[in-house]
Amino acid sequence: MRRHLTDYIERDRSLNMSPYTLRAIRYNVINFLDWLAARGGITSPDQLRRAHLAAWLTHLQEHRTTRGLQLKPKSINKRIENIRGFLNYLAAEGLIPSALAASVEYVKEPKLLPGSVMTHDQVRKLLRTVSTDSSTGYRDRAMLELLYSSGIRVGELLGLDLARIDIKNATALVYGKGRKERVVPIGKTALRYLESYLTAVRPFLMRDRAEQTVFLDTHGKRLPYYVFRRLVHKYADAAGISVNVTPHTFRRSCTTELLRSGANMYHVKELLGHESLDTLKHYARLTITDLRATHKKHHPRERGE
Repeated sequence: MRRHLTDYIERDRSLNMSPYTLRAIRYNVINFLDWLAARGGITSPDQLRRAHLAAWLTHLQEHRTTRGLQLKPKSINKRIENIRGFLNYLAAEGLIPSALAASVEYVKEPKLLPGSVMTHDQVRKLLRTVSTDSSTGYRDRAMLELLYSSGIRVGELLGLDLARIDIKNATALVYGKGRKERVVPIGKTALRYLESYLTAVRPFLMRDRAEQTVFLDTHGKRLPYYVFRRLVHKYADAAGISVNVTPHTFRRSCTTELLRSGANMYHVKELLGHESLDTLKHYARLTITDLRATHKKHHPRERGE
């Protein structure tokens, strides 16, 4: 089935999907195929049955991360989305029944307040653990400052090229979902670190003058997501942050702080690159929770007379 996966990825690439989306699809489908081969000896589409898919779904729900945590429903559904896309492709090619792909059902996602959100004080504490004495440390500080300042997605951060940074106007042009472009502002603290990184630090990481990537790894190439995720975990652990911090936590934290401070939701929507306000509903609920706490603490009828 790996041959069919290669064809599937090439088809998606022709549809102008982002490299990060393609990478996630390939990673999740390969894990799925490896599991099928190891557990059931399934290597070709004609061998696949509903029982195998049901067992795989059970495996996902029982799986533990390297930190001993269960996968969240949203993470499980992202894997299911990638696998269903591949199975639908196999069905369209006449390799499996179409009903087989439809049998992989999404799990229910509870409507909770946004998880993994840091307060501003927690973010500051985490950032202070990043030593800027080395070129990689300064790079990491610049990346985290930019994430928190602009609320951009991790894929948008790692996908930044030099020509898309406008230091003079303190903006960045990023590629969002669906390869849509948008301009985001860069706050003064993030701008200071970013400008210093570009002028005084990046040259030490550069191996090829033709490389246009903003954030380089130690080989002078675009920093991979898994490396950045590992760095975030390292800094969060060193700071003793009580929430489960991931790279996406900085986007959530930026959004939360903006809305708590009274930012217009339409402006925040544009900043984040969302199609609608629906995604911000959870953050609005979070703000209402803050208002209730403030009301209870400060209203004279709530304090008692």
